[in-house]
Amino acid sequence: MVFRKLFACGQGSSQADSPRGPRCHRSGLLLTSEQLKPHQQKPNFIIKVPKGTRDLSPQQMVVREKILDKIISCFKRHGAKGLDTPAFELKEMLTEKYEDNFGLMYDLEDQGGELLSLRYDLTVPFARYLAMNKLKRMKRYQVGKVWRRESPAIVQGRYREFCQCDFDIAGEFDPMIPDAECLRIMCEILSGLQLGDFLIKVNDRRVVDGMFAVCGVPESKFRTICSSMDKLDKMSWEDVRLEMVAGKGLAPEVADRIGDYVQCHGGISLVEELFKDPRLSQSQLALQGLGDLKLLFEYLRLFGIADKISLDLSLARGLDYYTGVIYEAVLLESPAQAGKETLNVGSVAAGGRYDRLVAQFDPKGHSVPCVGLSIGVERIFYLVEQKMKISCEKVRTTETQVFVATPQKNFLQERLKIIAQLWDAGIKAEMLYKNNPKLLTQLHYCEKEDIPLMVIIGEQEQNEGVVKLRSVASREEVTVNRESLVAEIQKRLSES
Repeated sequence: MVFRKLFACGQGSSQADSPRGPRCHRSGLLLTSEQLKPHQQKPNFIIKVPKGTRDLSPQQMVVREKILDKIISCFKRHGAKGLDTPAFELKEMLTEKYEDNFGLMYDLEDQGGELLSLRYDLTVPFARYLAMNKLKRMKRYQVGKVWRRESPAIVQGRYREFCQCDFDIAGEFDPMIPDAECLRIMCEILSGLQLGDFLIKVNDRRVVDGMFAVCGVPESKFRTICSSMDKLDKMSWEDVRLEMVAGKGLAPEVADRIGDYVQCHGGISLVEELFKDPRLSQSQLALQGLGDLKLLFEYLRLFGIADKISLDLSLARGLDYYTGVIYEAVLLESPAQAGKETLNVGSVAAGGRYDRLVAQFDPKGHSVPCVGLSIGVERIFYLVEQKMKISCEKVRTTETQVFVATPQKNFLQERLKIIAQLWDAGIKAEMLYKNNPKLLTQLHYCEKEDIPLMVIIGEQEQNEGVVKLRSVASREEVTVNRESLVAEIQKRLSES
């Protein structure tokens, strides 16, 4: 028979589908797996992850966790508290904050009467959290995934789903002290990850807006021209100018005036020059920004990182919520890399000051000045992966310290007793899930997984109340009393 009868219709079961498979509603019968196969097969079905996403293997997770540990430990060293927010927020709350970028957000279907979108970054949810909880001060870090519906360039470490590591300081403080600390944190992280030489470009949105004003950009076009200028790290000035003029209707002479400024970069001396610039000095907004940049460079000198920072007037940071100092870290090509193929991943960290974002969520419009940074984990991870491939560095995927083995049959109970003793002592231990494993199989497993120590128990050891402790690398064995096994293992692990 093709069908197998389970229940008569209406007797002891409903017409709903069975947990094991779809029910024939007329007969109350359950389709067999053979019957289901022709209907479930998809001849053109390809097993793959969605475009712009990826799985991470155990080897990749080891590398990723090491990177995250270094980043988070730096955040904690500077006094940050951990925070987490939902992966999605109310759509209306997000769309008003991203201006030109709201089309890159992933919208969710109406669920429970709410229109939702996946978060685009971690900054807007943080501002919403501050306003909702009426917090006036907070130093926080957050690690989480964000989603952007853009064309992915995986070869450059750019994805539609990716992880961000954010650090933010919220509260009213004296000018540029928190900003300088954020730049110091960037330097500490990038130096600690040993990615090579780097440079942090800084600018100020007030300088950008002042520059636009004195160059003749209509105020209604500030944000859209700023968005174009933000592409200068990926496009030439000629291409950006074409977008401004042909795509956004900016007068050619106005674009040319902007072009005179975006080529400027330097340190404190450039700040002094811009104070005297006959055109830029006409803008009080630009002078305010230059004043804060001058103070910032003084603090950076005291922090010992001024040589890693460069004022760059081409830096714009396209997101609309920035109000003051902005910054972006890029990796530099070392002399040893000259002439070789370089790994172009764009910026690896960025951030800035956003003093008015919290007020947009507060019913009474109370503002909480904020400044923060975001570390580009995916791009850093991509670079570290490439370096490891070149050096053929081997990655250990487990942290197992001890393997409990036996060369004889019927020793499962003894192995279970020993491994429980090791786990109780906080020692990372493993064994094979077989009653009578072969010793050679156990030895090969330890060598393959780079487990440093083996505890071996057999009939002779059991009778004498001892075990053999074997170094997997050197293959040397010593006899250890059962009662002193934990202490001996801890001693060896501390010395390694």
